[in-house]
Amino acid sequence: MRDETFLVTGGAGFIGSHLVDRLLAGGARVVVVDDFNDYYAPALKRDNVRAHLQHPRYSLVEADIRDGARMAALVREHAPRTIVHLAARAGVRPSLTDPFLYESTNGVGTLNLLEAARHGGVAKFVFASSSSVYGLNTKVPFAETDALLRPASPYGATKLANEAMCHAYSHLYGLPIVSLRFFTVYGPRQRPDLAIRKFAEAMLRGETIPLYGDGSTSRDYTFVDDIITGVTGAIALQHTGHEVFNLGNSSPVTLAELVEALQSVLGVRARIERLPEQPGDVPRTFADVGKAERVLGFRPQTPLRDGLEVFARWLRQR
Repeated sequence: MRDETFLVTGGAGFIGSHLVDRLLAGGARVVVVDDFNDYYAPALKRDNVRAHLQHPRYSLVEADIRDGARMAALVREHAPRTIVHLAARAGVRPSLTDPFLYESTNGVGTLNLLEAARHGGVAKFVFASSSSVYGLNTKVPFAETDALLRPASPYGATKLANEAMCHAYSHLYGLPIVSLRFFTVYGPRQRPDLAIRKFAEAMLRGETIPLYGDGSTSRDYTFVDDIITGVTGAIALQHTGHEVFNLGNSSPVTLAELVEALQSVLGVRARIERLPEQPGDVPRTFADVGKAERVLGFRPQTPLRDGLEVFARWLRQR
């Protein structure tokens, strides 16, 4: 990793900025591409990169991944050995409102990066997929070998299509590609629309929190440091073809249990507003991380309570 050049799309975001921290600490040169769109407050992403901007091995390019010519030019200019493609329109519910935006950003954007990689001599491509590709899968835990034909949202469908395009490009052009299925990542710098941060901020303000359904839905909450360890393991993997890995905590937590844990960590009681289940939501996510453990040496280290303690300290210090 030392002295290698990485192109990281979405590197000003939650997961991306943590990956940049790890890459810079390892001696890499990092070029970040981010468009600072208004899906959530761009000022939060500016905060994420403020320290990075002072680093001599860091470059920030404000650009849209849907601009294929710009992506190709960046790869030619910086000649990265590895592209880590994290940029995407995220979120299940907003994808129901504007599926065309999700298709153009996630579909065309990913294709632009794959094209730039194959024409630009990139040695490795790492793609950030999502547990949403499993959709209405009823088999648990979710394994990489499960049939994936029932996405529950346009967002999940775009990520599934992105994985298929990664497979095609690896097959056709010999580009080593890893697709990483992230399971409900949380921690410092978490996006404000995600449940843990949204709930915590509302609870600290004494506001009600919306709970959809009866609280029995479960998610495999995964601390961001563990995710980044999985990403760096994928970067270091020597392989050919297209490999797919789950990166999760392999320990699902119900919505009711999450609220209890937040109450304990924050020291406040939650005021709950019960609402109907939302279209696009799935009843559970649960990662089988056996393949990642065997091949990448991935072993999640952070129980939910410990991760929430770190998150809460960060939130109170903002």
